[in-house]
Amino acid sequence: MTMKLLMTWDIIPGKEQEYFEFVVREFVPGMQGLGIQPTEAWYTTYGEHPQILTGGTTKDLDAMEDLLGSEQWNTLKDRLLEFVTNFDWKVVTASSGFQM
Repeated sequence: MTMKLLMTWDIIPGKEQEYFEFVVREFVPGMQGLGIQPTEAWYTTYGEHPQILTGGTTKDLDAMEDLLGSEQWNTLKDRLLEFVTNFDWKVVTASSGFQM
């Protein structure tokens, strides 16, 4: 069963340029290298919700658990935390359409 990693966060004010460069050059390629296939990225422009919601899938729960327990994931996540606050994530069964 395909699993989806859903993540949300807010970009630290003043770090927007560095954040976007990191996401394009390191975060997305790093996720793909771990075996997570990016599925979506949403940017909230209005309202009291996380600024970013993004997701990626793996083929099954075992693959997701393995990569989330890896040193490579922890390094990538720690690097992301240099640019964001209110980071949160959860793993859900993937379905079609928008998921939260």
